[in-house]
Amino acid sequence: MNFYPILLLMALLHAYVGWRVLPGLGAYPQGQVLLLVVLVLSTLLMPLGLLGSRVVRQPWADRLSWVGLLLMGLFSSLFVLTLLRDVALLLLWLADALTPLALPLAQWRTASAEVVPVLALLVTLLGFLNARRTPAVVRVDVPIRGLPSALQGFTVAQISDIHVGPTIKGAYLQRIVNRVNGLRADMVAITGDLVDGKVAELAGHVAPLAGLKSRHGTFFVTGNHEYYSGAHAWVAELRRLGLTVLMNEHVVLHHGKAAHTALTPLGDPQEDEHIMAPLVLAGVTDYSAHHFDEAHRSDPQTALEGSPLAASVRLLLAHQPRSAAAAARAGFDLQLSGHTHGGQFYPWNLFVRFQQPFTNGLHKLQNLWVYTSRGTGYWGPPKRFGAPSEITQLRLVAG
Repeated sequence: MNFYPILLLMALLHAYVGWRVLPGLGAYPQGQVLLLVVLVLSTLLMPLGLLGSRVVRQPWADRLSWVGLLLMGLFSSLFVLTLLRDVALLLLWLADALTPLALPLAQWRTASAEVVPVLALLVTLLGFLNARRTPAVVRVDVPIRGLPSALQGFTVAQISDIHVGPTIKGAYLQRIVNRVNGLRADMVAITGDLVDGKVAELAGHVAPLAGLKSRHGTFFVTGNHEYYSGAHAWVAELRRLGLTVLMNEHVVLHHGKAAHTALTPLGDPQEDEHIMAPLVLAGVTDYSAHHFDEAHRSDPQTALEGSPLAASVRLLLAHQPRSAAAAARAGFDLQLSGHTHGGQFYPWNLFVRFQQPFTNGLHKLQNLWVYTSRGTGYWGPPKRFGAPSEITQLRLVAG
């Protein structure tokens, strides 16, 4: 990654904010100086926040990342609010020019310039608190046509997009594991983007995943960030921890209450039999995995090959929602995805739909249900605003 073009782009964007906002703070010279210092530091440290481990060694790499990513979150709000301010001022100027309203444009320019940094700081602080809290549990019922009685109420605990890395470590992940274990789910699904870093750097911080508990175990599929971080090594490490990594393949889970014999009041044996039902659980590599390794090209149809035709439920784990079209063609009933973070913080949630068919929540594509998690962690700035993180408990119900 070439540092200088990024630095130049950052400098231009920061210069725009300074040019538009600083003159309006003339009544607060100390505020002008403070904002100027923040903009200069942000210009220099934002790129380093993403490149910390490539620039300095630990623990300074993480400290540098923390500062740079916090400033990234603050500048994002500063930039968006400055744009919105300019649009509002333009509309006011047009209204003043086309109507005899005699609007106090100078006062609007000053007042709005004072509001921008204050509101940006407030949004960033709230976003930080939202990002760093333990994610809340979101409960979702998924209606499945023809669901066998043995699978009625089958529960999946889904976590996604945790992004263990510079600002998310083992303690944060342990809190997630504790909350997931409290759900007593039938299975746990991790739908990619678990890490942002190499195995050598983060293996100890990912280790809490070995403590996940459920009836059928924990299943993982790769996300695009695994490929940025060395997917082959991470697949081996997660398997060492006891997770089942599904790479365009499936397993069959037999679920239900086992048959047992009880005695009637007269002492006669009575069978209490609840037939076990098969559920096909498949997983695909990330939608973009073939750009890193052609052998990892994502393929829902291949993942389903050889599965029992008698299975009434076919569940797919796929990191990106845009795997849904191929999943629908393959005949899956439900796809669990992540990747979008729900946009993570306003206004970026407005743009996700241009890259993915679904931003968050439960949607239907032909005969396929698709649930898109907002993510259990965050990427980049420790900031969530308008798109809270989640641990999802999905329950299959007869539809």
